[in-house]
Amino acid sequence: MSKFKTIDDLDVSGKRVLLRADLNVPMQDGKPSDTTRIDRTVPTINELTKRGAKVIILTHFGRPNGQVVPDLTLKPVAVAMASALGRDVAFATDTIGDSANAVVGAMKDGDVAMLENVRFHAGETANDDAFASSLAALGDIFVNDAFSTAHRAHASTEALARKLPAAAGRLMQAELEALGAALGTPVKPVAAVVGGAKVSTKMEVLGNLSKKVDMIIIGGGMANTFLYAQGHDVGISLCEKDMAEEAKKIIASAAENGCEIVLPVDVVVASEFAANAENETVSIDAIPSDKMALDIGPASIADVEKRLASCKTLVWNGPFGAFEIEPFDVGTNSAAQAAARLTKAGSLTSVAGGGDTVAALIQAGAADDFSYISTAGGAFLEWIEGKTLPGVAALED
Repeated sequence: MSKFKTIDDLDVSGKRVLLRADLNVPMQDGKPSDTTRIDRTVPTINELTKRGAKVIILTHFGRPNGQVVPDLTLKPVAVAMASALGRDVAFATDTIGDSANAVVGAMKDGDVAMLENVRFHAGETANDDAFASSLAALGDIFVNDAFSTAHRAHASTEALARKLPAAAGRLMQAELEALGAALGTPVKPVAAVVGGAKVSTKMEVLGNLSKKVDMIIIGGGMANTFLYAQGHDVGISLCEKDMAEEAKKIIASAAENGCEIVLPVDVVVASEFAANAENETVSIDAIPSDKMALDIGPASIADVEKRLASCKTLVWNGPFGAFEIEPFDVGTNSAAQAAARLTKAGSLTSVAGGGDTVAALIQAGAADDFSYISTAGGAFLEWIEGKTLPGVAALED
């Protein structure tokens, strides 16, 4: 695990702290419909203000592509942030320039302000040095609390960290520590659950994990491609037949690294992808040619549960089946609940991430008992692919 500074290493009293957060929240009727990202940033803001900092929040919203798009203003997010903090949040109508200077200039120690959408400026996504310098002029210290944008080298995540004393906020710190515990220096044996529709989107994930974990449990449509590669007839299941050779290579390279690839032994099949479709459980050797596998069967669930019980660390990305529709959510729900029970009992460290994954674990009622759930999609995936994240690298000593 690389060493990075945290806000424990900073004297923030009386200082202007530029805090990069990820407040790119879903909106409905002009208000945030899910405030998770806002709520997760609150502890860092509260801690900084209690220590006498002036906290200036930088964030992006949507994809305005360097243009001012009125529908993508952060004003409603600032209102929601004020509500979450239980205090006023001043709002600047631009990220730099007169409005930003005036709002920051009027701040007292312990105040909070939010600047307008950083992506209204083309210099943000271009990681432009001059734009980063304009941002840096507004602060004395930079704190990055936006792990979910750390895979992008943007002005407010990467260039800014090189212009001011920089540290990780509490959310970024928690994310990096959890991922370090899961893949940096994990307690073995380590299992990875990798699910989802397509092998093609997870090739780098599988390649990197096969060098780091003891077993990769494959679920979702991806499992069909592996079964097909092994010579099983998968009927009309979702399957990337052109990826069969790649799947064979993954199995071979995993074996060389002492990593076992775990596939289903039975599946639940139906004639159509629809809720409550008529279905049956069959062995993987007996998938009817006119049916599709939509979930793992009871024997596979029991096998996964037994394997998880033998492990100390788990990294999870992707569901086991068509978890969005009943009854094909059983495999994902059962495995997630088993991982949650083991984590709660103290025998497993479990880290999960990725959009579908978070939704699946919440639906299974298992999310609260996992050791850590990353709300980052792309950044979490790039981390488990073994890539360097520019926003994280910029914080390292």
